[in-house]
Amino acid sequence: MKVVNTRAQRLNHLVGRADRPGLSPAPEIVSRLADLGNELATAGGQVLDPLDLILERADLLGFSRAGANSCGGACRLLPTLDGWIAVSLARQPDRDLVPAWLECDDIDEHDDVWVTVGDSLIGCTKAHIVERARLVGLAVSVVGETRLDGRPPVLKTVRPARRPRATPVVVDLSSLWAGPLCGRILGQSGCRVIKVESTARPDGARGGSRELFESLNDQKQCVSIDFGTSAGRSHLARLFDDADVVIEASRPRALRHLGLGPATSSAAVWVSITGHGRVPPADNWVAFGDDAAASAGLVAWDGDGPCFVGDAMADPLAGITAATAVLSALAAGGGVLLDVALSRSAAQLVSP
Repeated sequence: MKVVNTRAQRLNHLVGRADRPGLSPAPEIVSRLADLGNELATAGGQVLDPLDLILERADLLGFSRAGANSCGGACRLLPTLDGWIAVSLARQPDRDLVPAWLECDDIDEHDDVWVTVGDSLIGCTKAHIVERARLVGLAVSVVGETRLDGRPPVLKTVRPARRPRATPVVVDLSSLWAGPLCGRILGQSGCRVIKVESTARPDGARGGSRELFESLNDQKQCVSIDFGTSAGRSHLARLFDDADVVIEASRPRALRHLGLGPATSSAAVWVSITGHGRVPPADNWVAFGDDAAASAGLVAWDGDGPCFVGDAMADPLAGITAATAVLSALAAGGGVLLDVALSRSAAQLVSP
């Protein structure tokens, strides 16, 4: 019990409101985090503490708890007429979509977009507002809407594939946090990892913490490819053909535009990391780590409503979950498509 309390204290400074004492995360959350580390080690991965990975970015950037505002400031928990939702406005294009989402006038550049959003939600039902957000491509979810319902957080589909090599080659096409973390763990577990970036749209994490980006990607071989040319697409196809594992974090339709995907690859394991999974209609829903965690109910409550737990926790949870699943699949001979959703990875901490 003493160990659990000590671990809970490590997370405490990222749970609750800034002007009040930190809230203790639920005991099952802390216990389940330890289980994730054990599961990774059992699958053949490096022995590590998932709590270290979850706190890594917050420690580097000096984040602290901010209540209904995410640690990074891009997501907020907001009340509607009949419940709470999580809204991520991480990029300027997201803010530009707010008038279309809320069916309101354009927002002046000097106005606070969060004030506009908060005022507009008061008379709306959560289902209506989330449905409209997903239609325009915003990362918005209902707090607690994701449930595992007895299904595992990783859905496996058997597919024809060659057997993996003794030293598996991993092609990492992902970006930001979850997918690159999966690739880093696989590299630390004996795989050779090749990080592939588009010359037109490199990994967005390059614009954030340099230390975190290097921590996630320094041990990988980096390749830049122009996806807009036939030569670039051919190069990418060859990398896929030679891979034992492919990691990607795009909505399924994105790779189909390039003529690539699980059906065209002979990789032993294809891992797809998305916000809410590959099953329609959720395959087109956008999500980031904070709103995905909130959708799983991974929040702490006080008298004023829900507070975020940790920093974008669905991201590192999905990365750890994906890496464990990949190692298990490789050991079993491969032949699987792994559907790893940020929201479902977070739900495994709070669902029975």
